[in-house]
Amino acid sequence: MNTETNTLTSPVTINDLQAMKQRGEKISCLTAYDASFSAIIDSSGIDIMLVGDTLGITMQGHLTTVPVTLNDMIYHSQCVSRVRQRAFIIADLPFMTYATLEMAALNAAKLMQQGGAHMVKLEGGKPEIIKFLVAQGIPVCAHLGLLPQHIHQIGRYRVQGKQNLQAEQLVNDALAVQQAGAQLLILECMPASLAAKITQQLTIPTIGIGAGINCDGQVLVLQDMLNISAGKRAKFSKNFMQDAASIQAAIRLTMTPLNKACFQH
Repeated sequence: MNTETNTLTSPVTINDLQAMKQRGEKISCLTAYDASFSAIIDSSGIDIMLVGDTLGITMQGHLTTVPVTLNDMIYHSQCVSRVRQRAFIIADLPFMTYATLEMAALNAAKLMQQGGAHMVKLEGGKPEIIKFLVAQGIPVCAHLGLLPQHIHQIGRYRVQGKQNLQAEQLVNDALAVQQAGAQLLILECMPASLAAKITQQLTIPTIGIGAGINCDGQVLVLQDMLNISAGKRAKFSKNFMQDAASIQAAIRLTMTPLNKACFQH
């Protein structure tokens, strides 16, 4: 096997993702919830598959992610991980499964041991929980900006960080979660200038969703980019099927240098 082929088929690690940031190479990420799509996404060369609690909306028909349980996340992570060969797998800790240090560690361990995840993701600036998980050998992806699990608290899905005080808090939170040991950071639904500022100040990769072109990578909800979502597609998403002859071709379109960075608020 030549070097190029080996690079394309070797499993992606967190070290690879961090190296991509250092090289200025955009990171690609799609949500995945089942074995069939996992195989297609993985074979297309996507860097990260996110088993997101968005499955509550896309797969289960709920209006929010709040009803999703840990058993739901374990099941769907298992489906994705069974056929994965290359992509790095991140799984969400769902609502109220990381309220305490011990609860977070126990549930994160289940996502990794039973679900096959390589990293867990949790919402909000929670440096104490992140630090505790990392001390147990659990890789963590933090998530700042719009927090879907907090929807009943914030009232509606809207851009975060538009006011100076909130923007400053998000920068501080980003630095705090990095200091606590998070190795990736999702930035959701915030002004592009703020996401760029955070990305520039961090040494860990940032993955944006509705956060502008200057994050280190972008994550798309699979159903949105294929235009098969049951609900309303986010205004910053794009229907990649309109320019593709197959699902795999549409997925590969998201990996072009332009499209990897084209989703912005």
